[in-house]
Amino acid sequence: MPASTAPEALPQNERANDPPAAASATAVTAVTAVTTEAEAELTDTGAPDDTGAAGSVRPGGRGADTRALTLVLFGELKLLEPGTPEHSRVRGALIEANLPLVRYAAARFRSRNEPMEDVVQVGTIGLINAIDRFDPDRGVQFPTFAMPTVVGEIKRYFRDNVRTVHVPRRLHELWVQVNGATEDLTTAHGRIPTTAEIAERLKIGEDEVLACIEAGRSYHATSLEAAQEGDGLPGLLDRLGYEDPALAGVEHRDLVRHLLVQLPEREQRILMLRYYSNLTQSQISQELGVSQMHVSRLLARSFARLRSANRIEA
Repeated sequence: MPASTAPEALPQNERANDPPAAASATAVTAVTAVTTEAEAELTDTGAPDDTGAAGSVRPGGRGADTRALTLVLFGELKLLEPGTPEHSRVRGALIEANLPLVRYAAARFRSRNEPMEDVVQVGTIGLINAIDRFDPDRGVQFPTFAMPTVVGEIKRYFRDNVRTVHVPRRLHELWVQVNGATEDLTTAHGRIPTTAEIAERLKIGEDEVLACIEAGRSYHATSLEAAQEGDGLPGLLDRLGYEDPALAGVEHRDLVRHLLVQLPEREQRILMLRYYSNLTQSQISQELGVSQMHVSRLLARSFARLRSANRIEA
């Protein structure tokens, strides 16, 4: 196309008379180039140009191009009927243009050991919700408006879907406060704070602090086959198969308890003193005020009754 007929070279009144569909097509075509530049900026700096740490807007650079394109697309989206192909096309262009914002928000959750593709996908849902609710006439930059929605959607995903054990919402929110207090106290004291110090900082009980710490461990269950790091020991699965030497005595103790209740009270006491308190027959006789021979006869009679009532030997 000759330069004189390019859209940039047309008179202002002619550009103003362009049909909305043609203008939308032009803006949508520009999305690919701007998105590529925004992603390159994200790779170089770790954050998109149009958002700072607190979601503030920085002028200039490729981020300014993205912001300008976003404003143009929102202006066109407002004029289109929802559900029409052109509306869907412009809406999709807005999503593509602002995907670097989602990747920047998702990068804050790298320490959660969750696949970044899943986190970005969840953050994209938040981006779509922000696009559907954004009103450009309010004078707020879209990244400032969208960032809380994207981050909130990701946090909700971690709260409701990632944890192996579901944690109540109140405990999860308190766990966030405990983590923040732990970091502040560690910086202030140069050591890991105690449970009492964290509880005093947050004005809560130590039991609640311990419950929050335990809740923080429920993101992932430890694999039984995973080797134990640091101690050189085999995995939990390899250590669950040993035979407990006291296991055979469980049945015997239960049987003895069942048989003892069938004896008279005095004979029960004699057996307890002999085999649980490890007293001799002479000591038992002094304890009960009877002769040692009588203690011996009572023990022999008790053994006979126990053997006759033993269902295993019978």
